[in-house]
Amino acid sequence: MYTGFYGLREKPFEITPDVRFMYLGEDHKEALAHLIYAVRENRSFTVITGEVGTGKTLLAKTLLSRFEGEIRTAHVFNPKLEPMDFLQYVCGDLGIAADDARTKGQVIARLHRFLLECYEKNEKVVLIIDEAQALDPELLEEVRLLTNLETAKSKLLQVILLGQPELDRILADQKYRQLKQRIGIRYKLRPLQFEEMIRYIEKRLRTAGAVRTDLFEEPALKEIHRISGGIPRMINLICDGALLAGFVGGAKRVNRKIVLDAAGDLDHLEHKVGSLDLIRWAAVFSLPLIGLGTMLLRA
Repeated sequence: MYTGFYGLREKPFEITPDVRFMYLGEDHKEALAHLIYAVRENRSFTVITGEVGTGKTLLAKTLLSRFEGEIRTAHVFNPKLEPMDFLQYVCGDLGIAADDARTKGQVIARLHRFLLECYEKNEKVVLIIDEAQALDPELLEEVRLLTNLETAKSKLLQVILLGQPELDRILADQKYRQLKQRIGIRYKLRPLQFEEMIRYIEKRLRTAGAVRTDLFEEPALKEIHRISGGIPRMINLICDGALLAGFVGGAKRVNRKIVLDAAGDLDHLEHKVGSLDLIRWAAVFSLPLIGLGTMLLRA
């Protein structure tokens, strides 16, 4: 709707993860370096934690783009599965026929054969689990046992757990000490600093085709950082709403008042569903901030 008005080819602040828009702040660069090291050095377990919307999934996609054609991956986005369903999903994502397997042992046997074939071809296999804090204890133990699949020299499967800060607390539990001992790399993503957020916004605007990247006045940028706390997904929601509000009001640049007006919808939504729930709702249904606000406020 507002893209033509601001000279954009596409919307710059969609919240679906797209590596074209990836901006690597210092924290994200370091996290990516940890992930690259973990894959190259064949670490059994890597854990990346961060608040909702800090860019964990996009970071994983960036990692995969760096190793395109070099590694085989299975990416689990919803870990709320029964162990058998989980194993069959992993196999299916790796291209292993396992739907007809009647027992968990049969599925694991097929996965083991596949991993050995990859090892012989010098191909690494990486399992990425998003929202890992939601893993049931039984399934978390199942994931740990998968890393027992190995040769005399090397692990056959690497696991990357992406989760919210609760994952750190879960792994600190004494009952997970065996898994904790296998974690080779851990990193906690932090929100963007103010200057990083400015570069983040400029990067997304340039990628979307903007000729000028100063669409937001400095007081507006400070307000965006204050409200979002530097969390990329929140930044996207606020910026998208502000550009839409600016377009409706015919403003060539977004000022602080426009940001506050757009964020007002967000404040109302926090009372309705909570800020973290808002992010999840918008992510699932790909709803813009203001459209989502209107829908819920009428509820």
